[in-house]
Amino acid sequence: MEDNHEPRDLHLPAGCTASPPYAVSIGPEQAGWDYSALRVLELDPGGSHLLAAGDSEWIVLPLTGGCTVRTQGEIFELQGRKSVFGGVSDFAYVPRDARAQIASGAGGRFALAGARCERRLPARYGPAPEVLVEARGSGSQAREVHNFAAAGAFACDRLIAVEVLTPGGNWSSYPPHKHDEHRPGEESELEEIYYFEIEDGGLGYQRVSPSRPGGAELLTEVRTGDAVLVPDGWHGPSMAEPGHTMYYLNVMAGAEREWLIRFHPDHTEGYR
Repeated sequence: MEDNHEPRDLHLPAGCTASPPYAVSIGPEQAGWDYSALRVLELDPGGSHLLAAGDSEWIVLPLTGGCTVRTQGEIFELQGRKSVFGGVSDFAYVPRDARAQIASGAGGRFALAGARCERRLPARYGPAPEVLVEARGSGSQAREVHNFAAAGAFACDRLIAVEVLTPGGNWSSYPPHKHDEHRPGEESELEEIYYFEIEDGGLGYQRVSPSRPGGAELLTEVRTGDAVLVPDGWHGPSMAEPGHTMYYLNVMAGAEREWLIRFHPDHTEGYR
């Protein structure tokens, strides 16, 4: 992957990208890349917001609360959830060049995971019972993955998005892995955003290490509302404070919608 962009901050603490009604607003321009985007919409009770999709496809994913999404002549009633620690949520897909009215009677917080794309797919509803929940890793590396918009799980043009819950004291995104080179059948180029929420005011740590001279490098403390950009490099582990479950939403996109990764060769021995 060629880096044709200016250097950027990889750790974006809570509030630093806020642009009301968005608590988080990260687009390709802010991130310094081509595709991936994330917004976190906060709605008061009875509030509503008009999303103009523009050149990107979007998934509306409840983090807290439920909402109604009206788009393309469709009405999707999202039941949502009490919090990201309360299980999977239903969601709605909004195609590029569309407008979507997002309204919530009780209020809530809603992730808008996006990616610049070319194809205009139909608006659709994603039922919670159809989300594949995967138990990944074992022992101190065990975590739960919600593959709601993984490649092959839900049709998008470029967008890939999953949720991960890591029990307190555990490591996830482990072994460190990367997806920053186009190697057919082995590795795909994907820009990635991590968005974090930590249970009960806890904290976590995120590591990104270079895969090339001058590549991305980061070791930072993360808290609820923080985001981390991964333009390239080995990423992981994501480390959860003991006693505090770590949640993160991964938003990924690239020229091809494939999740092909390579594990760091120094960290794979004995891994299950």
